[in-house]
Amino acid sequence: MGTDTDFASSIYGLDRWGHGLLSVTPEGEIALSDPLHKDTPRISLPGIVRDLEARGVHSPLVLRVTAFLEAEIKRINEGFRASIARTGYRGSYRGVFPIKVNQQAQVVDRIVEFGRPYAYGLEAGSKPELVIALAHRLPEEALIVCNGVKDAEFIRLAILSRKLGFNTVIVLESAKELDTVIEVVRELGEEPLLGVRVKLTHRIGGNWAESSGDRSSFGMNTDQLMQVVDRLKDEGLLHCLKLQHSHLGSQVPDVNDVRRAVGEACRYFIELTREGAALTHLDLGGGLGVDYTGEKIASENSVNYTVEEYCTNIVETVGYALDEAGVAHPTLVTESGRAVVATSSMLIFNVLEATHYDAPSAEEPQPDDHHLIADLAAVKTYLTPERLQECLNDSTFYRDELRALFRRGYITLRQMARAERIYLELMARIKALAPQIETTPEIDAQLEKLADIYHCNFSLFQSLPDVWAIDQLHPIIPLQDLNVEPDRRVVLSDITCDSDGKIDRFILADGISPSLPVHSLPEDRPYYLGVFFVGAYQETLGDLHNLFGDTNVATIELRADGGFDLLHEQEGDTIAEVMSYVEYDPKDCIAAFRKMVDGATSEKKLDASERKALMAAYRDSIEGYTYYE
Repeated sequence: MGTDTDFASSIYGLDRWGHGLLSVTPEGEIALSDPLHKDTPRISLPGIVRDLEARGVHSPLVLRVTAFLEAEIKRINEGFRASIARTGYRGSYRGVFPIKVNQQAQVVDRIVEFGRPYAYGLEAGSKPELVIALAHRLPEEALIVCNGVKDAEFIRLAILSRKLGFNTVIVLESAKELDTVIEVVRELGEEPLLGVRVKLTHRIGGNWAESSGDRSSFGMNTDQLMQVVDRLKDEGLLHCLKLQHSHLGSQVPDVNDVRRAVGEACRYFIELTREGAALTHLDLGGGLGVDYTGEKIASENSVNYTVEEYCTNIVETVGYALDEAGVAHPTLVTESGRAVVATSSMLIFNVLEATHYDAPSAEEPQPDDHHLIADLAAVKTYLTPERLQECLNDSTFYRDELRALFRRGYITLRQMARAERIYLELMARIKALAPQIETTPEIDAQLEKLADIYHCNFSLFQSLPDVWAIDQLHPIIPLQDLNVEPDRRVVLSDITCDSDGKIDRFILADGISPSLPVHSLPEDRPYYLGVFFVGAYQETLGDLHNLFGDTNVATIELRADGGFDLLHEQEGDTIAEVMSYVEYDPKDCIAAFRKMVDGATSEKKLDASERKALMAAYRDSIEGYTYYE
């Protein structure tokens, strides 16, 4: 029996990736800690789930914790403030949150609220996102940075919004886009606040390397940049160019890539200033990464730096470069999205059932069974730790031969079932012996193929699309029984009817594993798993695979007494809502079904009570949750 975080840290690595937000109670339950108020008692996450279930907010659900979000906004802004003060940098910092990373109203509203002391702004990469940004009363010095492709309507709204006091910057992505800006400026007779997006040549590593370097989709090369500068001079608008934007990349794993890219951006800033541009802001885009695995290394799912180191590297690099060139220090801007919201949300779901690839017992071979069944059963007579590989090989050989005999009709279905059960019992014995020896990679690979499947109440494609699409890793851990050593190894299968709907890469204390240690499913209560740090992109990118819609969402605030307040509840999609997304009218479906039911009733296939029950079942389904209830 372990105590407190023994198994949570030694098996799952919670102490490495938990960022101080998560811990384990003596009862073995994951607990949330308030990073803003260290003295506040921690609160059991299964306890929160039970409370929400009692209120009718059922799993699967996304749980958002406001304190986690506020803490990240504070960490980034205070990190830049401290670095600016420490290095003597003669400018300020004004961050913006890219709405595309999480467009949910409850998230954006709170980012604006928590960012207000720092004049924290928003980044809009599309017309709808600009509409969202302009619906928020931002601080006087906050920015709205407009990136992406823009039509005349987008540009017109951005320019006119300045009359309301918004600092709305139109970032030019191309020379052609400038033509549209000039047309709208002439139409309105109003000057714009302009930025220019420079395509850096330095290429970063990681999953999103393609978003950096001179093959990235957005921004201008040096030739295009000079065309824009010259055109702005000719139009008498060069004084409107206030911001230089350069996207470093997303989830940059290596801090030295940050240094190099910032250094290159400074060269452009210096030269544009010498060309006469009245630049006041240097926007270094996104890139601040999240250490999902806790490894603290430059890899696709980790980073080799802290937030504080990231801030210091930017401030120092810009300060040194501009001092050397004799250029005034600009206001620094970053567009950190992932680092702001990733930790604030978690996906919680229950396990519905398990498919086991071992068995506790098996019946003995019968006299009329094929001799290979007896040979298979005999393996356990010489199963010892020293002969484990041999027994694994023999078991697999006999099982495969028996399957071939079944396919050719030489043994019966009942005999094959008996053979499979004997094989599964052998696998249970082999799994139990394996920890007693130093296994080989071949044995490990064979045992991993015997991992159970836990069938879970969620859709990978709706709630964790990056796990499916780009092998993104998120920490996954049982929410309960963490004071008891896990006795099973599993992969997770979602509720969709798709072979891709599975998770088979997990973050553990000793590295990345193809299976997750868990406990045997209890018979008297639900068994919950939590997927953490899912606040960035996952809610925005989810799709309707098998027509599983959005999950229930609960936003909670941690209280000083160790309790929580439910600030907002968003019910998950009903089947009717999901049908409407794919162009079905639920009323038409009900009418069509009723017509068939009435036809069957006329033909005496249904009586009146059966008709009523069938129509009620259809309506209840249409109005119900898309997930298992």
